[in-house]
Amino acid sequence: MAEKKTKTGCFVATGRRKSSIARVRMSAGNGKITVNGREIGEYLQRDTLLLIAKQPLTLTNTADKFDITVVVEGGGIAGQAGAICHGISRALVKANETYKKELKDAGLLTRDPRMKERKKYGLKKARKASQFSKR
Repeated sequence: MAEKKTKTGCFVATGRRKSSIARVRMSAGNGKITVNGREIGEYLQRDTLLLIAKQPLTLTNTADKFDITVVVEGGGIAGQAGAICHGISRALVKANETYKKELKDAGLLTRDPRMKERKKYGLKKARKASQFSKR
């Protein structure tokens, strides 16, 4: 898959959500998380999104053990937070296999398959049609 350990001791994983893709590099450190060159709190400004992105770290009590660098692209800010969560979860499993059970039980290793429905011809959006007129 897309997860592997590099020669420098970093764990590399890919997380996806909707149309967002997050490439995560995790190495031993003191808990600094960088997203697209900025601090995670500066990038994800809503508290709920910050909680979603850090959920695997709080679940496994590893928030201060790893330095994480994330490059995320595509989609909106909520989808990017979900992709970061998925990528960090996969990297944690690569770092330590014992985290797999609790992350899997919490549903953090499963990629969310929900995508935007395609637009159909004759309609305005995927399901929205023009108003019916009797006369």
